[in-house]
Amino acid sequence: MTVLEQLRKPLDSLRSVLQFKPIETDAVARRLARCANVADLRAVAKRRLPRGVFDYIDGAAEDEVTLTANSRAFQDITFRPRVLRDVGVVDTTSTLLGTTVPFPLALAPTGFTRIADPAGELAVARAAARAGVPYTLSTMGTQSIEAVRAASAGRLWFQVYVWRDRGLVADMVARAAAAKYEALVITVDTAVLGRRERDVRRGFSLPPKIGLGTLVDGAIHPSWTLDLLRHEPIRFANVAGSTGLDGTSAVSLSEYVATQFDPSLSWRDIEWFRSIWSGPIVIKGIQTVQDAVIAADLGIEAVALSNHGGRQLDHAPTPFSLIAPVVDAIGDRAEVICDGGVRRGSDIVKALAAGATACMAGRAYLYALGAAGERGVDRCLTMLNDDVKRTMALIGATDVAGVDRTLINGA
Repeated sequence: MTVLEQLRKPLDSLRSVLQFKPIETDAVARRLARCANVADLRAVAKRRLPRGVFDYIDGAAEDEVTLTANSRAFQDITFRPRVLRDVGVVDTTSTLLGTTVPFPLALAPTGFTRIADPAGELAVARAAARAGVPYTLSTMGTQSIEAVRAASAGRLWFQVYVWRDRGLVADMVARAAAAKYEALVITVDTAVLGRRERDVRRGFSLPPKIGLGTLVDGAIHPSWTLDLLRHEPIRFANVAGSTGLDGTSAVSLSEYVATQFDPSLSWRDIEWFRSIWSGPIVIKGIQTVQDAVIAADLGIEAVALSNHGGRQLDHAPTPFSLIAPVVDAIGDRAEVICDGGVRRGSDIVKALAAGATACMAGRAYLYALGAAGERGVDRCLTMLNDDVKRTMALIGATDVAGVDRTLINGA
């Protein structure tokens, strides 16, 4: 062997293990390439968003015990994996309100979404349509009922907070029907607003007020600040011009709720909603078996077990802990949706195993939106779908119907 050949051999060996990836020039793609899960998206959003904005998305009521418990409830459940079950083909499709979904998820309503990204609800609705899952527009949305429908041909649900002005509520419901929204989601856990102490400490208002703290935070997060300045003012798009407060000027959310929402909301009002809405109704904010039974007795199509992501009553029961007892009590009279704490596709599978029809997720996609806009939401939904399929394969379930309580411990 010549000296040249002796030198070439280690160089060839080194070349075989030194493989450099092509340089990615797309900043968003680089950002997303480092995100393996929702927690990574949250970390990126925390870096990119002003502190007050991130805390509004991330925070919850009082000591945030319920916020932590919502996710912990999933973490405390373990699987009972079955093996040798021929999982060469795994089908994650299911039905939700009688219509097929690629995997059992609906996107929960979130208010003031444009503080995370200028496109706000439009971006989320488009991503949901591509993923084939329903998107729920909030009454407190920053894009209108009509604008979201124009942006998305997918499945849309409309979430209602009940105003003191029932004429305003009826008008929004009629607009949602005219825009071909599929379902009405009535939130029932906001008789008063929970005390969200991160917002209190920061003096946070919606939209963010321009003060010394905001200017400093804006300088630290220039891309967010420039986006805010380049786009039209953030407002409550669905009630603009209909109330004294539309969000165009900075308001305290607790003040807004106290003056606009109706604390006298009762089960009688559910009958009124049925009289003005012909489609399916979901009651969101059920936190006891007793109330789930009342909803089923009234013929409600679905109950969303929810504590508002821990943002209302601290120390409320976790949605996951309610699934099995609620399903046992109401059977198949209403679909059961688990809303709160979902961060992985395995959480969705655990909820299905406990008896839920599907899950809702809100913070997960808001982190993604804050991290990378619409493409971030696409990435989040793809990860969750892939997680569901992989988890089902690993526990030996080839379809959603085969995911039941025999596959988990602790439900």
